[in-house]
Amino acid sequence: MTNRSILGAIVAISLGTVGAAPADDLPSILARVGRQVEAYYSRARSIVCTERVVLQPLRSDFTPTALARHLDYELRIEWDPPAPGQTSGEAHIVRRLVSIGGRPAGPRDEPGCYDPKPVTPEPLAMFMPAEAERYVFTLGSATQSGGRPALVVDYREPSRREATITWKDDCATIDAPGNTRGRAWIDAETGDVLRLDEWLVGLVDVPVPRAQQRTGGPLTMTVERADSSILYRPVRFTDPDETMLLPSSVETFTIVRNAGDPRLRTSQTFSDYKRFVTGGRLVQ
Repeated sequence: MTNRSILGAIVAISLGTVGAAPADDLPSILARVGRQVEAYYSRARSIVCTERVVLQPLRSDFTPTALARHLDYELRIEWDPPAPGQTSGEAHIVRRLVSIGGRPAGPRDEPGCYDPKPVTPEPLAMFMPAEAERYVFTLGSATQSGGRPALVVDYREPSRREATITWKDDCATIDAPGNTRGRAWIDAETGDVLRLDEWLVGLVDVPVPRAQQRTGGPLTMTVERADSSILYRPVRFTDPDETMLLPSSVETFTIVRNAGDPRLRTSQTFSDYKRFVTGGRLVQ
């Protein structure tokens, strides 16, 4: 039996030029971040990049157990602007598989249990007004991230809910709402997110459905650890000139007791950013 990571998504936001808010004014900081995210979504639909994913199972001492799985995707963001009367639209990460292990992907290639899903929610949508109401935010102390003055904002959902598990053949997807906490490093001058971490709070037990149980096999799966860390870097475009803060890397580490691969490290790197401008012209 195997499982998907409950974390591990990518994000990209605009590098804005809005003036800094007072360091102790959390509502103003959150409002600025929300505006930056929405401004990014309105432009991100014209950007594509290459996402390289490396999936590495680990032993109990965290050394590799087997050959890693290498995947290349073409990646973009889709966003539906808010309808009249709404405060935010929906944003998703959309992937198209390009290669597996260095060879071109074909129509018969089936996704592995741990492969990123073709469509995933865009995680910084939580800073949009309609989503922010679902979270509790706490302002931390001033610090630095990537050489930039930054403010730390912690977040969590107010209550933990029962985890659910969805099966497809021998692959399982675990959803554990309210069982994680996160921390965002916010640029003190622009309001952009420089780094986003998330981690599991306590153990998460999920029952194995009768149809997936095996003689003498486990009746439950336990998520012991699920950590992710996203870093961003400025990417410059020309003709016209523009600088955007886009994902540089995502590191995810999970431990799931009674899974086929109990320990898994997932590395995602992003490169070859391209921007489509008026008339369909492609600018790197």
